[in-house]
Amino acid sequence: MIFDNKGNKLAISKTDLERIYSVFIGERKFVVLNNKFVELIHDSKWDLYVEHKSDLKERGKDAGLGGTSQTSAISTYSAAHLRGSIYNLTLPDDFEVESYFLYWLEKKGKLKQFANMNQLKKSYKDKKNVFNDHVKKHNVKYEDSESIIELLKVLESN
Repeated sequence: MIFDNKGNKLAISKTDLERIYSVFIGERKFVVLNNKFVELIHDSKWDLYVEHKSDLKERGKDAGLGGTSQTSAISTYSAAHLRGSIYNLTLPDDFEVESYFLYWLEKKGKLKQFANMNQLKKSYKDKKNVFNDHVKKHNVKYEDSESIIELLKVLESN
């Protein structure tokens, strides 16, 4: 986890990670799961976590006719990892950060990851009709964690 402390970018090292159970940022709670920080967004008989991720993408070079191409044989880096420390490198203007997330569902001591609605649906094969009806009626979207929580509440109560 990298955070900003009065303009200084700081990171929690792997050694420190072993000694940390949770980190609070405002009202949000982050816990260590599989050696990564994940956000705990629902805590009851089943827990729902969000793993926040991002990819560094090159915007692409002009390819003519207003298009771009991301084909390149150049290796680029955003940080250097040396002796357990992270050193920031400046991000060039032709790169952008694309953020996304994965959900982790833990119930009865078992942990399952899902990266889309179809993967979640497979975890509830026996409740396929309930799943489909609720998703359609409430317009549940993967990107909306509150609607995912409500869907899981319905699936876990039936």
